[in-house]
Amino acid sequence: MDIFGVLTMIGGLALFLYGMDAMGDGLAKLSGGKLEILLEKLTSTRLYALLLGVLVTAVIQSSSATTVMVVGFVNSGIMQLSRAVGIIMGANIGTTITSWLLSLTGISGSSVWVQLLKPSSFSPVLACVGILLLMTSKNSEKRRDVGNILMGFAILMFGMDTMSGAVRPLADNERFTGILTMFSNPILGMLAGTLLTAAIQSSSASVGILQALCSSGAVGYGSAIPIIMGQNIGTCVTALLSSVGANKNAKRASMIHLYFNMIGTVIFMAVFYGIHAVTPFGSLNEPANAAGIAVIHSLFNIGCAVLMFPFSDLLVKLAVLTVRDEREDAGQAGTEEKILPAELAALDERFLETPGYAMNISKNAAYAMAEETKGCISLALELCSGYTEEKSAAVIQREQLIDTYEDVLGTYLLKLSSQDLSQEDGRSLSVLLHCMSDLERISDHAVNICGSMEEMKKRKQGFSEKAFDELRVLLDAVHDIVEMTTAIFLAGDVERAKDVEPLEEVIDSLNVTLRQNHIKRLRKGICTIELGIILEDLITDLERVSDHCSNIAVCLIEVSGDGFDTHAYVDVDIRQTPWFAQEVERLKKIYALPL
Repeated sequence: MDIFGVLTMIGGLALFLYGMDAMGDGLAKLSGGKLEILLEKLTSTRLYALLLGVLVTAVIQSSSATTVMVVGFVNSGIMQLSRAVGIIMGANIGTTITSWLLSLTGISGSSVWVQLLKPSSFSPVLACVGILLLMTSKNSEKRRDVGNILMGFAILMFGMDTMSGAVRPLADNERFTGILTMFSNPILGMLAGTLLTAAIQSSSASVGILQALCSSGAVGYGSAIPIIMGQNIGTCVTALLSSVGANKNAKRASMIHLYFNMIGTVIFMAVFYGIHAVTPFGSLNEPANAAGIAVIHSLFNIGCAVLMFPFSDLLVKLAVLTVRDEREDAGQAGTEEKILPAELAALDERFLETPGYAMNISKNAAYAMAEETKGCISLALELCSGYTEEKSAAVIQREQLIDTYEDVLGTYLLKLSSQDLSQEDGRSLSVLLHCMSDLERISDHAVNICGSMEEMKKRKQGFSEKAFDELRVLLDAVHDIVEMTTAIFLAGDVERAKDVEPLEEVIDSLNVTLRQNHIKRLRKGICTIELGIILEDLITDLERVSDHCSNIAVCLIEVSGDGFDTHAYVDVDIRQTPWFAQEVERLKKIYALPL
C-alpha cells in the first residue's frame, strides 16, 4: 500500500466515525429524551430492564452512551443498582445491531434484489433524500433530524466502503498478514481489541473497523475472535471514566459493566479454546467476513446475557465488594454532605450528553421550585392574618431551599445551554432561565412579608378593622395570581398566560387605593406612622409578587413566539385591546374593596 492508499484508508475511517456520530446524534435528537425517560420509568423488573437496554441501544447505536446514562441514573438515585444490571446486559446486545448493518457491505450476487441490498446501491439514495430534507427543513426540526440520520448513515456506509477498498491490496502484503497472525494469539488479540475500543470509546466503531479489515481477506477467524472479545472489554472504559467522582452506587454500576464483559470473555475464551485444544476448529484459519464478525459479536453478547442473567444478584454483590461503603465514608470523614431534593439530585452532568433528557429533568426541577415558591408565599400570606413563629420559620426554610434550587438548577442550565439543543428545548431553557429569577424573588418577598408581620407583633400593634378588611382583598388577589401563574407555568399554558396581566393590573389599582385610604386614616388619627410604614412595606412586597407573576406569564408568551420583549407585549399587545379593558373591569368587581 502506497501513501495514497494510506490516505484513502484514513479518510474512509474519518468518514466512518463521523457518519456514526452524526447518525447517533440525529437519532438521539429525534427521540427528544423519550428513550431515556423509558429507561428511567419502565424498569420495574430486571427482564424489562434488559429488553429496554436492547431497544434504547439499538436506536441510539451506542452501548457506551446507554451505560453512561445508567451510571447517571444510579448516581442521582433515580434507578436502583439491581435494575442497572439488566440495562447493561441489554445494551451489550443492542450494540450488535450496528455490526449487522455494516455487514451489508459484504453482500455479493448478481440478482437485482441482492444488489439493492448493498449499501453502495441504496446509500446514494439515502444521501439525496437526507440532503433534501436538510435543505428544506428550516421550519421543521424533525425533518432536519431525519435528514441528519440519513446523511449520517450514508456517510457511515461510504466510509466503510472506502476503508474496505483501501485495505484490499494488503491481502498480498506479508508484513500486514504477519501482524494479523500475531493477533491469533488470544492474549494479544484481546489486548489489541481492548486498546482500540478504549481509544475510540465505541465498540460499534471498532467492530466496524475490524469488518473493514476483513474485506482484505487477510484476517482469519483465529485473529478476529480474540479481537472481538477485547472490544467488549474496551467499551467499559467510557463508563469507568464517567463514574469518576460519582457516588459509590454509580461506581458499582460501571464495575458491573466491566465484570459482566470480563467474566463473559473469560468463560467464552476458556470454553472455546479448551474445546479447540481437544478438537481443533479448522474454520479458524479461514478468512473472516463482515457477516461472520456480526454473527460472532451477536452470539457472544446474547450468550453472555443468557448465561449471566440468572446471576445478576451475584454481579451486584461483586460490585459492592469491590466498591465498599467504608471507602467512601473514610474519604468523607469529618464532612457533612448537603442533601438535595430528588429533583436537584437528578441533575447529573452525565445527562448533558443527552440534551433532550437533561432538559426534561431540568423542567422537573423548575416545576418543583415553582411549587415550593407557591407554598412559601402562601404561608407568608397566612401570617398576615395571624403571626406565628412556626410559620415564619417555615417560610424562611422554604426560601433557603428555593435559593438552592436557583443556584443548582441555574448552574446546570448554563452548562446545558452550551449543548446542541433542539429548537423546542432551546425555548424551554430560555423560559426556565428567565422564570427562575422571578420565582426566587417571590420567595424573597415572602420573607419580607414575614419581617413586616414580625415587626408588627413586636410592637404589639395591629391594623384597624377597616384597614385589614381592605388588606384581605389584596391578599386574596395576590394569592389567586400566584396560584394561577404556578398552574400556567407547570402546564406551559400559553393561552391562559394572557389572563395573568389583567389581574396584575387590578392588584396595582388596589395598591394605589390602599395607599390613598391609609393617608386618609393617618390624617384622621386612626392609624399611626409606625403602622403606616409597615403597611407601606407590606403592600409594596405584595405588588412586587404580582409583578413577578406577570413576568413569568409574559415570558411564556414571548418565548413561545420566538421573541422576548415583555414591554412590547404588555404595553402594546395586551393593554390596548378591548378584551383587556373588559377583563380588568370584571376582575375589579370580584376584588372590590369594602365600602
